[in-house]
Amino acid sequence: MGLIPKITWAEKIDRDKSYMLISNHTSMIDIMLMLYVSKNPFVFVGKKELEKLPIFGFFYKRVCILVDRKSPRSRAEVFKSVRKRLDDGLSICIFPEGGVPEKNILLDHFKDGAFRMAIEHKIPVVPMTFYDCKEHFPWEFFSGYPGRLRVKVHQLIETGILELEDTRTLRNESRNTILNELNKKSVPV
Repeated sequence: MGLIPKITWAEKIDRDKSYMLISNHTSMIDIMLMLYVSKNPFVFVGKKELEKLPIFGFFYKRVCILVDRKSPRSRAEVFKSVRKRLDDGLSICIFPEGGVPEKNILLDHFKDGAFRMAIEHKIPVVPMTFYDCKEHFPWEFFSGYPGRLRVKVHQLIETGILELEDTRTLRNESRNTILNELNKKSVPV
């Protein structure tokens, strides 16, 4: 596709550990880029309504932990599924914006789920900034162009001593890390 990833690591992640992988969500290519960046096997947590998409939905529901965000029962089941996957040695990936924001929004508000799970399961959060996906592979058909997809993998945020009351703080710290980096977009990484 002519999209060449360039990854900068503030801290390497251990292949034998589980993490909560998060990033800004701007494009259809984000999923493939996350698969490229993380050498740790992981599973996505994604919204259930996407399973209804033709063809995509067939595969999506087989490789993701699905959540119906309107259902407290579904959200509780996700926590159980995440525990099982972590016990199997996998990491978890969530795009905490809950979807791709409108074109004019640099970074939408983050939902709490990823951070609650990270605290509850005592796994580090790995914030990542995806700089160029919206520009090179946007949602609009017949737009975008080949080029470099820059990624910055930030310092891990440990959750070992955090309690569920710290969810908002962890969420805000993670979002600010990514937002500050996006605001420096023109700076090469």
